[in-house]
Amino acid sequence: MRRVTIIVAAILSAIAIWGQAEGQTVKIGLIAPLTGDVKTFGESIKNGFELAISEANAKGGVLGKKIVTVIADDKNDPTEASNAAIKLINQDRVKLIVGSCTSKCTIPVSDICQSQRVVMVTPSATNPKVTVADGKRKDFVFRACFIDPFQGSVMAKFAARTLKKKTAAVLYDVGNDYTKGLAEFFRDAFIKQGGKVLVYESYSKDDVDFSALLTKVRSANPEVLFLPDYYNKVGLIAKQARERGIKSVLLGGDGWDSPDLFKIAGGAVEGGFFSNHYSPQDPRPEVQNFIKKYRARFGSTPDALATLGYDATLILLSAIERAKSDDPQKVRESLAQTKDLRVVSGKITYDRDGNPIKSAAIIGIVGGRQQYKSTINP
Repeated sequence: MRRVTIIVAAILSAIAIWGQAEGQTVKIGLIAPLTGDVKTFGESIKNGFELAISEANAKGGVLGKKIVTVIADDKNDPTEASNAAIKLINQDRVKLIVGSCTSKCTIPVSDICQSQRVVMVTPSATNPKVTVADGKRKDFVFRACFIDPFQGSVMAKFAARTLKKKTAAVLYDVGNDYTKGLAEFFRDAFIKQGGKVLVYESYSKDDVDFSALLTKVRSANPEVLFLPDYYNKVGLIAKQARERGIKSVLLGGDGWDSPDLFKIAGGAVEGGFFSNHYSPQDPRPEVQNFIKKYRARFGSTPDALATLGYDATLILLSAIERAKSDDPQKVRESLAQTKDLRVVSGKITYDRDGNPIKSAAIIGIVGGRQQYKSTINP
């Protein structure tokens, strides 16, 4: 009997200590593709996230409490992403999440977070369905990046007004909300600019031979070829396009931003342009200070995904501080009221759909390197 009493007392003591520890910390989850076909995206986001958390903890954490993190890998797979979100919420008791990265993973995660009333801020998922579904706002969901309608129109206007091009071809992944949506927004905006879309064709995620589609592109001879996909697929298509003699100027979205693009494509993307969330060549103090800190810790220049991972975390931490609470309902209200918050990628003011009103950078590829071209405002 005495032994049972001792065991029960030990259990109760452990529970009390655990509860006290819970009350003395703020727990934040991260979901990102740390393995899989776009793992460089996830690695960068994780770096930015961890840098922001370590800086905050070095200053005393948030609300005077240490921040503890739980990190999950979604492998850029929607099912894995959903499972990760369910585990974080139900098993790890996380009520505040940064993530995920790609739209196809973040959309199901946003549905779960909304239903469970868990706050999430995605660094980089640009599809409108992340924060709004069937016309209804998911009011616990926010993002640090601009959205595809803006990104698509920016590249269409750049093609028509800056490059003075009048014809285009568009190739996209039919099963990916990000690339499908971006293709549609570019097409519609380019036509409104007076341009003609001569080829508008789709492929599947696992396709590696694009000869049939590129034969159509070569026959149409468009002035620009818009490839709104991630760096791994863009690299393959670009290389095959150049091998078939296609000389169109290549254009794309923020999915191009990875050092692996050049490893895959070689010189095939030379002379191309893509929209992005920031450029390391931007002279603003916020940008240059962040680059110094990032290089000191990770030994490399941060890409846009690292920047957005950092910014998304700062946005969330700022909302917690302003709410004076880590209660999801109060943090949600604080996030919605965010106005002119300075982060690395610009000033954040949220619209009614949880999307930041911010600028886009146009990046050119010159000599196998990214080169800042211009900034396009909303």
